Amino acid sequence: MATEAEILEEARKVRRLQIVVNLVMNVLWQSDIPVEEAAELVANTRRFALGLFPDKEFTYDLIYGSKFKRLMTEKYRLV
Repeated sequence: MATEAEILEEARKVRRLQIVVNLVMNVLWQSDIPVEEAAELVANTRRFALGLFPDKEFTYDLIYGSKFKRLMTEKYRLV
C-alpha cells in the first residue's frame, strides 16, 4: 500500500502534467505557430509526461494523445 507521501507526490505530478497539457493546448489554439512547431510542442509534452510517469505511454496516448490529435486535426486541417 502506498504511503501518504507517495500519494501526495503522485497527485503533485498529475497536477503538473495537467497544467502543462492545458498550457500547451491553449498556446496551440491561440497562436499562429506553424504545424511543425505545434507538432514539436506536442512531442515535447509527451516526453515531459513520460519523464514524470515512465512506462505509461499507453495511458498518456489514451488520455492526452487523443486530445492533441483532435486539436491538431481541427486547427491544421490534418487528415
